[in-house]
This record gives sequence, C-alpha cells and structure tokens, in this order.
Amino acid sequence: VFEGMTSIRAILSAIDSKANTRRIKKILFDKSRLNKIAKNIGYLKAVSSNYGFELVESTAEEIEKYTLGNSHGGIIAFADERIIPDLSKDSDIKNKGFYCMIEGIEDPYNFGYSLRSLYATGCDGIILPERNWMSAAGVVARSSAGASELFPIFKSDPISAANFFKNLGYTVVCADENTEHILGKCELKLPILLIVGGEKRGISAALEALADIKVKIDYKRDFKASLSAASATTMFAYEIMRQNS
Repeated sequence: VFEGMTSIRAILSAIDSKANTRRIKKILFDKSRLNKIAKNIGYLKAVSSNYGFELVESTAEEIEKYTLGNSHGGIIAFADERIIPDLSKDSDIKNKGFYCMIEGIEDPYNFGYSLRSLYATGCDGIILPERNWMSAAGVVARSSAGASELFPIFKSDPISAANFFKNLGYTVVCADENTEHILGKCELKLPILLIVGGEKRGISAALEALADIKVKIDYKRDFKASLSAASATTMFAYEIMRQNS
C-alpha cells in the first residue's frame, strides 16, 4: 500500500523511466475529500488507462484500514511487488558513479530518510543486502518522498558487493569512528561506493576490512553517541556531492 500523491507520482515516474518493475493495480480515494483533491483525481482519471490501474471511490474509514498515519491526503494505491535484481556483471553501473550500501538499519523510516538525502545529492543507485526494508515499500516510499521508487536498486551480499565495486575501480568508503580521516577534510572523489551502518550494529568487521578509506564525522562537543544513520548518510552524501560538483 502506497499512501499519498507523492508516492503515487514517484511510482508513475519510475514506470516512465523504467527505473523499476512495480505497477499500480488500484487507487482508492476518499470521496468526502473530493473538493480538496479534485485536481489529483482528475489527473489520475486521465492517466489511469495508460498505466492500467483502477480508480475507485472509497471512504475515510475504508482507507484507514490500510494506512499507518494520516498523511495520505485521502488517496492510496495498491501496487504489486518490485523485482530487485541481483548485482552482477550485467548490472548497469556507471563508470564514475556514486553508489551507497546501507547495512544494518533497523527502521524503515530511517532507511527512507537516508534514501531521500541520497537521491537529492545525486547518488546513482543503492545496494541492499538480502534482508532489506523494501518489504515495507509503502513506508519507505513515504519517508523517502518517493525516492525509493526512483532509484536503481540492486541486492547483494555486502562482501560480494564491496569486492564487485573494488574490481570496477571504485573507492570503497566506510563511515567509521575509529579513524583519523575527518569528513570535510579528506578527498572523496568519484567513483565511490559509500557504506553506512545502522546506529546499533554499525558496519560488520569483515566489510570494514575491505574499505579503502574510513571516514568519521567530527563533533564539536565530547559526544559518545552516534548520529542516526539517516543523518550520517546525509552528511556524507552532501560532502561527496560538494567535492564532485
């Protein structure tokens, strides 16, 4: 279930750009809100035959059965599963790109916030482990403002992925506290595979050992806690964008 027009428009844009395989099957809208959402409903009616989905009048009570919050604006979509391809020699990977592998994030909202920042800063694609948050695709789409549907996404064992990118000449960058390299004071030139771990588990030792450079975020105060994965990802992504713009 995808909530709100931002997520729905992202799926439609992804269909147009062939960014992923997902298709919308049915859209429900709250008929009591029709005056407020008339423009969106008019658009969806106009494109429904092109994209092959059904547009159905519904009620607030019915829509609330399928939603987690109230940010849907009275419009939700039911879509099929997205096929996430394996990372392989046949994958369309840019020669001098910026890709990110997020390991160990335990919350789909945090994952979505990370994807939002990565997309905004020009990241070219996401590498996910077999266990990933795309099973909660609707939540991720909403928290990422639709970015999760627009990204090329591949799945891979993390160790295999790191070696895959190293073999393509990429610099593997790990966010890590135990290093002298400070974000903003070291070179981060493309092509880059950025690896960011979750707040609790961090990056596995085996994966960290494959890093070409480990980089930490410096603090102004003596602060022992880690930043959220989304915050750390945002800072790294913007620094990579700054250095390569």
